[in-house]
Amino acid sequence: MQTGEDIQGLRKIIDFTRLISIFILSIHFYICCYQAFSHWHWTAAITDRIIGNIARTGLFNNMLKPKLAALLFLIISLIGVKGKKDEKINYRSITTYLVTGILLYFISVLCFYLHTSATMIAIGYMALTGIGYLLILTGGTYLSRLLKEKLDKDIFNTENETFPQEERLLENEYSVNLPAKYRLKGKIRNSWINFINPFRGILVAGTPGAGKSYFVIRHIIDQHIKKGFPMFLYDFKYDDLSKIAYNKLLNYKGSYPVKPAFYVINFDDLNHTHRCNPLDPQSMDDITDATEASRTIMLGLNREWIKKQGDFFVESPINFLTAIIWYLRKHQNGKYCTLPHVIELMQIDYDRLFAVLLEEPEIRVLINPFISAYNNNAKAQLEGQIASAKIGLARLSSPQLYYVLSGNDFTLDVNNPKEPKIVCMGNNPQKLQIYGAVLSLYISRMIKLVNRKGQLKSSLIFDEFPTIFFNNIDSLIATARSNKVATTLAVQDFSQLKKDYGAEQADVITGIIGNIISGQLTGDTAKTLSDNFGKIVQDKNSMTINSSDTSITKATQLDYAIPASKIAAMSSGEFVGIVADNPDCKIQLKVFHSEIQNDHAAIGHEEANYQPIPVIEYVTPEDVEENYKKIKEEIRQLIKDEMEKLTARQPIEEKPAETGDKEEEKPAKTEEKEEEKPVETEEKQEKTVENREGQQDQSDTNDEQSISY
Repeated sequence: MQTGEDIQGLRKIIDFTRLISIFILSIHFYICCYQAFSHWHWTAAITDRIIGNIARTGLFNNMLKPKLAALLFLIISLIGVKGKKDEKINYRSITTYLVTGILLYFISVLCFYLHTSATMIAIGYMALTGIGYLLILTGGTYLSRLLKEKLDKDIFNTENETFPQEERLLENEYSVNLPAKYRLKGKIRNSWINFINPFRGILVAGTPGAGKSYFVIRHIIDQHIKKGFPMFLYDFKYDDLSKIAYNKLLNYKGSYPVKPAFYVINFDDLNHTHRCNPLDPQSMDDITDATEASRTIMLGLNREWIKKQGDFFVESPINFLTAIIWYLRKHQNGKYCTLPHVIELMQIDYDRLFAVLLEEPEIRVLINPFISAYNNNAKAQLEGQIASAKIGLARLSSPQLYYVLSGNDFTLDVNNPKEPKIVCMGNNPQKLQIYGAVLSLYISRMIKLVNRKGQLKSSLIFDEFPTIFFNNIDSLIATARSNKVATTLAVQDFSQLKKDYGAEQADVITGIIGNIISGQLTGDTAKTLSDNFGKIVQDKNSMTINSSDTSITKATQLDYAIPASKIAAMSSGEFVGIVADNPDCKIQLKVFHSEIQNDHAAIGHEEANYQPIPVIEYVTPEDVEENYKKIKEEIRQLIKDEMEKLTARQPIEEKPAETGDKEEEKPAKTEEKEEEKPVETEEKQEKTVENREGQQDQSDTNDEQSISY
């Protein structure tokens, strides 16, 4: 008990023990140096008699026993000492005192071998032994003042924030498994990052240089191709990832029941690209497909519109583009249904364009507002509705783009069981604004074909995902799991998604993905991940030092397993994250903080032996220019032919002039009520195409031609 009486009693015992030690050492000096004491007249008969009786105990038979006994009692007295703790005292100084003291304490016996007087020998022996004794006493006292608990030994709390991680290799026919190492209470242990259900989505995040491609994405490509996945790969910095996919296909082509074909879309080098029409009429079943394609193109060209969906001047150009696409889809069974033909048809003047578009009944409701604005001389409104679409698409009017977009080398049904494919789509960071919209259209059309029942398992990998616009990506991740579509999204930061997709859409994307792996991140993204990873029980120690005692308090508390500051300070190749499991394969330890292990020498040797992506077809500038002119000529000829048909049909549709007045007095038919009537003046009545469709028996009493002409 820490009471005053107990402390005083302990102190008396310590003093008494130390006194015994000094007493034994003093008798030893008296016996060994008796001649010197006699010479100094420090002897007495009664003293000699008492010491003689003590010597008969056998303790002083030689010189070693009494010194060891004195040292033993000294050590016992030091055990109970509680000195004032001092942070400046260290083990080095204590060791120096103790070692020096012990050496002097025991080698002092060499003084008896000196050839000098007994007095000098006695003085030297007692002096060296006494100094050694005092040094041992000092070292022992400092040892009691040593601060044994060093609270600053882990100043960054690294060891306290470690936690157990999954060390089993959990593999199945779909999984992605990454070998790693992690730290647990000062020890390095082997672990595995097991994405056993990639169909719940994989989000790869990290700042530039964090190692997303080198440590994660290349392994996803490797393992999925090895396990027979058809693949779509969006390669932002072509051909870094495409070359990996091509060579992995050469190595693992035996993994597929039907060998997949390898296709590349690359707008910069036409010799290394296939041609593909994203508006393939065979894949567009109804007008909703045209609407989705139109929305993807326009929002890809005008990213700020993503946050303004539903506005009049956003939806109007989307509807107008939808009408153009669907007209070409229906015209001659989609003979000219390509994006280059859409761009060229949109540039036709309004008179002829509206007349031709009205020939398709399914799109009349889409173009009706534009024709009304035109007939009402609301040219400013009409230009506001259509000009943004024409201006945006005009940026895509390039011979190179026309060449790639107008071909039909392959279709986008990547996971077709009869014709599996590995499609690599390249981008160029310098031409992001132009290529991004076209690539977004490819991806949008591809997703519709991939996310169907009865198809093969497939892997979709999007490097630098925010550089493209993919509408309804959250629906893909939410619904494609049942169709065995594994989606991998690579981003640099969540703020990128918020900037390009809007805060709500970005939150949905990051919220529904089951597998997250992140390298170095900062700011709000690091805080969000830290919150998702949760808290663990950590030790919390505190110490109070006063003049007489030291108080140490130990407790536990819940704190973040991976703080945001730790995520912001990670090295390249170091990743944190959380994995999703399956009902038949539970993972208790889902959170990880480890360093992925790559065999750098093997990867370097493998890359040195990579085969380049072969030339698809040698394309000359003349071929590209000829294709460009051909598309323009086809649209010009289409308009000419349709206008000739309308002109030829007009006399048949006209009635005798004298019946015109009577027919004008008749009430409009039921169909006429559903359509918008044209604006009439007192002198002239200009007829719109809508009126002519509903009133084919009416005569045209004007000399002025209507829009249909």
